[in-house]
Amino acid sequence: MGGCSFIPDTDMTRFHTTRRSVLQALGAGAAAFALPARAQWPDKPIKIIVTFPPGGGSDVVARLMAEQLAKKLGQPVVVDNKPGAGGTIGGALVAASPADGYTLMLSNTTPIALGPFTVEKQPYDPLTAFTHVASLGGAPLVVMASKPSGIKSFAEFEAAARKAGPMDFGSGGPGSVGHIHGELMKKALGINLVHVPYRGGAPMTTDLIANTIPIGIDVVTAYVPFFKSGQLVPLAVTGAQRSPLLPDVPSVTELNRPTLVLENFFGLSGPARLPSDITARLHAACNEVLVLPEVQKRLIDLGIVARPETTAAFEALVKAQVGTFEPAVKGAGIRL
Repeated sequence: MGGCSFIPDTDMTRFHTTRRSVLQALGAGAAAFALPARAQWPDKPIKIIVTFPPGGGSDVVARLMAEQLAKKLGQPVVVDNKPGAGGTIGGALVAASPADGYTLMLSNTTPIALGPFTVEKQPYDPLTAFTHVASLGGAPLVVMASKPSGIKSFAEFEAAARKAGPMDFGSGGPGSVGHIHGELMKKALGINLVHVPYRGGAPMTTDLIANTIPIGIDVVTAYVPFFKSGQLVPLAVTGAQRSPLLPDVPSVTELNRPTLVLENFFGLSGPARLPSDITARLHAACNEVLVLPEVQKRLIDLGIVARPETTAAFEALVKAQVGTFEPAVKGAGIRL
């Protein structure tokens, strides 16, 4: 046999079996070692940044979602308000956070499609700085008139603006969604409107009722009581369909003004390059929450229609709004 050694068949079988077991164990250990840290995601509290102060629509939506998402994900979900600079303070914080799913943003039109273009130095690109995870819903604006103005319809508003020359319109502030919609109307309808900025909806309402300004543009919710009392006159909502809060008021689509469709969207976004498995889990959890009857009712009370979408559809919505608002903001020279 020379220098060759002989291994009996039984020993050889045992040798191969043992070798295979060792290799399998090593392979399993290596695979386990290679598993990403997020395999057990989430294993700690999740934070949702709101780019507005407590009490507003975005804050209410964030707290509603946080309560329900905590049940779905098995971890606390807390809300952290970071207002300021057209929503870009909170937006920049989220954009700079680790892409691990633990820091998210209640995104909407302001920090995504408006704010970045109203500050002197753009802090982030809203199309590349975030992973836009889930659409939550949309809230149209309302174009409204003071009762003493005598304007009772959108057609009368257009006619009056053409006949009277410059017509004042108010919004909740420079760079607000209402301000931008007024600028879009000015261009689309070829009418001469002059923006009168206010620090919030309350002082604008006072001046509207007093007929200091004839027209106001803002989110629907806060004005429903004034419409019911007859102090203000709703002319049109800016959604593709009528608002559930104002079922008797036509949409701009019905009025053959589809280019004026504009909704303040609400969504959940995270930093860029959020892992696909975390994105998918968050997206699924949000959609499960949005079909709950109590959630839908609470959103409608805020003037928001729940709108679960695919992630791709939500990204397309964000892209479309940025494409509309960036030139409008820059063209009007709006700066905060």
